[in-house]
Amino acid sequence: MQTILGSGGSVGVELAKSLKYFTDDIRLVSRNPKRVNETDQLFPADLTDREQVFKAVSDSEIVYLTIGFDYSTKVWSDLWPPLIQNVIDACIASKAKLVFFDNVYAIGGDFVTHITEESPISPTSRKGEIRAQVDLVLLESMNSGKIKALIARAPDFYGGNIDKSMLMTVIYKNLASGKKAQWLFNAKVKHSYIYAPDAGKATALLGNTPAAYNQIWNLPTDRKSLTAEQWINLFAKEMGKSDHFQLIPAWMVRILGIFIPFMNELYEMRYQFDREYFFDSTKFENYFKYQPTRYQDGVKELVSQLMEK
Repeated sequence: MQTILGSGGSVGVELAKSLKYFTDDIRLVSRNPKRVNETDQLFPADLTDREQVFKAVSDSEIVYLTIGFDYSTKVWSDLWPPLIQNVIDACIASKAKLVFFDNVYAIGGDFVTHITEESPISPTSRKGEIRAQVDLVLLESMNSGKIKALIARAPDFYGGNIDKSMLMTVIYKNLASGKKAQWLFNAKVKHSYIYAPDAGKATALLGNTPAAYNQIWNLPTDRKSLTAEQWINLFAKEMGKSDHFQLIPAWMVRILGIFIPFMNELYEMRYQFDREYFFDSTKFENYFKYQPTRYQDGVKELVSQLMEK
């Protein structure tokens, strides 16, 4: 049994699509799980409840933690630390391996200019401190031999649920509704994004590769990063729209944050957008001989799919 905790999100859905090539014994866990493959087993659960986590993990060989809580420091502070401990404890009890789909918030400041598996845990935001706490708990359990696990790390994504991706929200959704694209902080620095289908495929591959455990892996991401201006031009070209855009500088984000909670949450993360942000997946690419989807190909495929709906 391979179990996905948080199966309803973009990565969870793409992961389920890819796991079918390894097994047809897949359990999807969320508040309201929906089948991705015909043989998927649905397991409704509230994963903030320890007892339900144990039930969801029971009889699993591999557990994938892909849950995404609301983008709120308070929510993360309240829910992430107990969740990671509950999942670790449940996996130990069931003798299951754990694959943790992680972001890079624990890496802060100028370390984002070149993110590798060796980049130090160096949070410079409150949300980063929470993710660092989560990572350290899991790494301690891995290094002490309590659990066989791995961390599959990814930058922000494009594709999948467009409401959960900033790039898709401020560029694609605005252009699709006849508005100007928008960007925040600085549109002239490069920024790495992972294509959601690549994230799903790579996470499934890691989970089913015994030698991959007890390591951190950066998931496959096109190394030819684009500036926000280039991202906007790419989407605009595929959609037949103007590439004119509105830049929202840091001071405006801070003011908007007084009225818009999301902007308030985003302000402390400005270090991810006001300088070069490069996510290096060389380790994964070399080990698995995997070629990440080019940004141009991913956007073309994505826009084609969305415009057909």
